[in-house]
Amino acid sequence: MANALTTAIGRINSTGNTPLALGTAYDTKYATYLKLFSGELFKGFQTNTIARDLVTKRTLKNGKSLQFIYTGRMDAAYHEPGTPILGTENALPVAEKTIVMDDLLISSAFVYELDETLAHYELRGEIAKKIGFALAEKYDRLIFRSVTRGARAAHPVSAAGKVEPGGTQIRVGTNTSGADAYVATSLINAFYDAAAAMDEKGVSSQGRQAVLNPRQYYELVQQVGDNGLVNRDSQGASLQSGKGVVSIAGITIHKSMNIPFFGNYGTIYGAAGATNPGVTNPGNTGSHVGSDTELEDGGGVNGMNNNYGEQAAFDNSCGLIFQKEAAGVVEAIGPQVQVTNGDVSIMYQGDIILGRLAMGADYLNPAACVELVAGADPGDTGAAAF
Repeated sequence: MANALTTAIGRINSTGNTPLALGTAYDTKYATYLKLFSGELFKGFQTNTIARDLVTKRTLKNGKSLQFIYTGRMDAAYHEPGTPILGTENALPVAEKTIVMDDLLISSAFVYELDETLAHYELRGEIAKKIGFALAEKYDRLIFRSVTRGARAAHPVSAAGKVEPGGTQIRVGTNTSGADAYVATSLINAFYDAAAAMDEKGVSSQGRQAVLNPRQYYELVQQVGDNGLVNRDSQGASLQSGKGVVSIAGITIHKSMNIPFFGNYGTIYGAAGATNPGVTNPGNTGSHVGSDTELEDGGGVNGMNNNYGEQAAFDNSCGLIFQKEAAGVVEAIGPQVQVTNGDVSIMYQGDIILGRLAMGADYLNPAACVELVAGADPGDTGAAAF
């Protein structure tokens, strides 16, 4: 029996009289058929942004900076009968901290109207969402760097005999290997040391938080179940979410890819050493994981008017523990999305979608800042004061 002459509606410039052999290229057989839209847009890298609600936030209006006043401790003494009470000399030492505004932080995209008309999926909502992610990511990175700086700083109140406590650095582990940053028992010991240090420095036990690298968090999750370090009502997906379920020494733990971690954002790959905990690259990690040199400098350089530290200064940093007073964020313009219209839209036949944010961050109470370091003793190269 003869083969049927197939009508080749899937092929370009073919009458279909010639049967296709097995193994014919897919694009040849089905060239004219449509690509159907699945209804899904695969989103780019998104991080959980958490820092804004964990520190002190103030709104700035009609000014370029915000002043925070520190008051030191006062003394108490017994009254000598018959002597006048005239006040204690140098009773209340006072100092100040000023957080200035960085330049306007923006993220934007131009949407051409014809592209939007022809596209079979909605563009603007997705672009606006990604703009928000970009702003939030930078927000977290600036705050976490500020907390790290505070952990290495003396307190602004430094009057003779009335010096207030400053920041704390705690070494994870007992040797000079960066791999200690991933040892769960060493991390747990560091948490108790941090809690004790903050108690000794008079820091409130309310609102204490910790932020770790994701791999550190998961190392802890695997250990805490048998040690009573987690609420027994929070298990399964809730336990593994990294949204503050695990608590050690009264310190709620979060995970983030935005903390300064051995000089990178959130993680670093390669062989273990003093400035590398030694994690094998899982492959195809993209370009969002890398050095944090873009946040270097201050004093107006690259739009940053506050000092956020140099990359090399974070080469041994591997986690943060802090209380709400640790850092302050000053906002003149909260996160906003703006879209052009009118004559501009007509002139360019499209719209600019712009996200903007005007903020500045710095540490406030150094005593409320604790930096975890690994691979070197506090005070060694890479962990010295800024």
